[in-house]
Amino acid sequence: MNAQPARALAAALAIVALTPAAPAQDYPARPIRLVVPVAAGGGNDIAARLIAQKLSAAWGEQVVVDNRPGAATAIGSEIVARASPDGYTLMLVSVSFAVNAALGKKLPYDSLRDFAPITQVARVPLILLVHPALPAKSVTDLIALAKAQPGRLNYASAGNASSTHLPMELFMSLAHVSLNHVPYKGTAPGLNDLLGGQVQLMFDAIPPALPHMQTGRVRGLAITSAQRTAALPDMPTIAEAGVPGYAYDSWFAIFAPARTPPAIIDKLNREIVRIVHEPDVRERFVQMGVDPLGTTPAQLGAHVRSEIARWTRVVRERGIRAE
Repeated sequence: MNAQPARALAAALAIVALTPAAPAQDYPARPIRLVVPVAAGGGNDIAARLIAQKLSAAWGEQVVVDNRPGAATAIGSEIVARASPDGYTLMLVSVSFAVNAALGKKLPYDSLRDFAPITQVARVPLILLVHPALPAKSVTDLIALAKAQPGRLNYASAGNASSTHLPMELFMSLAHVSLNHVPYKGTAPGLNDLLGGQVQLMFDAIPPALPHMQTGRVRGLAITSAQRTAALPDMPTIAEAGVPGYAYDSWFAIFAPARTPPAIIDKLNREIVRIVHEPDVRERFVQMGVDPLGTTPAQLGAHVRSEIARWTRVVRERGIRAE
């Protein structure tokens, strides 16, 4: 980070830390810290900055995005779990928040008890990609091919227990096929090897895959969500294409520390949901391959409990271990 932005961020965070809390009815009365427990530049970070900018404009108080990557999001999440429950420290996380709990890691917080849900901002479908040399024009073609050659087709992921590994484990379980896992250090090198034919298939986000689909260097078969996505409305879901019951999304969601006053949670929820559905924000999300949502706190809480339970089951049944 450059020196000047770093000093500005430090100054803003100092204000957040030292200014006394205001009553709920006066909230917000000082800057808000929005922790993003991943590095700057990814989808989580872009979504957080969109929301922070809009909140700052609406409330006249600065919302500071504070990237705290490390330990598969656990470092940033711990910061929020231990923060004062006054609405001035929030976090935006993705599905990895639930996966960490499902993997049985020794986390320095309880994923359910130590956070107050605010809203699920969006769902992030992935797309099933195959190399064009593979004689599979549909999901049913791919399943038939995999069953004819068990364990011989290689798929790339961003690493063991990553957001592109777990959905393929779920796919194999529901489709009753065996594929060979080739983990990479990120999706970009995996996509490069898919383009080169070193692996035959993978899941990836829509934006990096779309240019290669348009030039025919990869073939998109289906998306992972339970519903079709606005980014590719003509692309079927995996469930529609031959694997009933299959559904997977990454997601963005915002939490506060547990025991944050309900009046503050409600105010944050109303404002963030309004922002998520503003036309320019929706348009930006669709460009990112993201479907805007905006749920209630209760809906987000139920979703996270369901996600932890589901991935705990998949991790146990498939013998997955964190790297």
